[in-house]
Amino acid sequence: MKPEIILPYDPGKQNADLKKANERLSQSKTYKNLSTVIVTPTRGGRSLTPRFVSSVMGLLKPMNQRVYGNIFIEGLEVGAAFNAGIEMILANQELSKFKYLLTWEDDNHPPPDGLLKLYESIDRFDVVGGLYWTKGEGGQPMCYGNPDDPVLNFIPQKVQEGQVQRVNGTGMGFTLFRMEQFKKMPKPWFQTLQSWEPNKGSQSFTQDLFYYEKLIKSGGKVAVDNRVKVGHFDAESGTMW
Repeated sequence: MKPEIILPYDPGKQNADLKKANERLSQSKTYKNLSTVIVTPTRGGRSLTPRFVSSVMGLLKPMNQRVYGNIFIEGLEVGAAFNAGIEMILANQELSKFKYLLTWEDDNHPPPDGLLKLYESIDRFDVVGGLYWTKGEGGQPMCYGNPDDPVLNFIPQKVQEGQVQRVNGTGMGFTLFRMEQFKKMPKPWFQTLQSWEPNKGSQSFTQDLFYYEKLIKSGGKVAVDNRVKVGHFDAESGTMW
C-alpha cells in the first residue's frame, strides 16, 4: 500500500467543483419531473426473447423518479396496441399525470443509458427516438424527412453521427413522447393505412408516420438522438440489425 497522509477534511470531488457538477445535473435533468410510462406491444411467444428481457432488466432509470412499466399489450395490430395503451393511460387517474410516454417494441435493444440520454435531448422537441434501422442488408435508418425541405416528406436521411438530428419522423421502437400531445391530438393517434380513392390517389402509412404527419402539420418537432444506438433483432435469422 502506498503511504498516504490523511487530511482531517476532504469535501469530495463533486463539492470541489460545484459548477461542473451542476452542469452535469442540468444536462441530465434528473432534478425535473421525468415521470414516464413504458408501453410495449408484443406478439408474445418467441418475440419475447431473452435478449429483450435482458434489455428491460438492464435499462437505467433516473433516481427517485416515477417510471412505470413495461405495460405489455398482446394480440393487437401494432397501431391499435399503441392506441389502446395510451387510452388506458389517459383514463387512469395517476398515469394520466405522467409527463412522458416511452414506446419500446419487443425486438429493439437500447443501451442501458438510452432512456437517460433521451431525457437529455427532448427539451427542444415533442418526440425523440433512439437510432435504429429497418431489418435486412439494405436497411434504412429510422430518420425520416428533412424539416428544411419545403414539402413535407419522409425520405430516409443520412445519419448525423453522434448528433441529436431533427427529422420529420422516426420509428417507435425506443421513442420518448411528451404525454401532453395525446391529450390535444384527436384519435386515432396511430393508424396503419393502405388505401386508394378516386380523385385522391393512394395513401400508404405505417402507424408511426401517420402520427408524425399530423404532429408536424400541427407545429410539432421530432428528432433522433444518434447517441442512442438501438439494435433491431430478427428472431428468425438470429441477426441483430
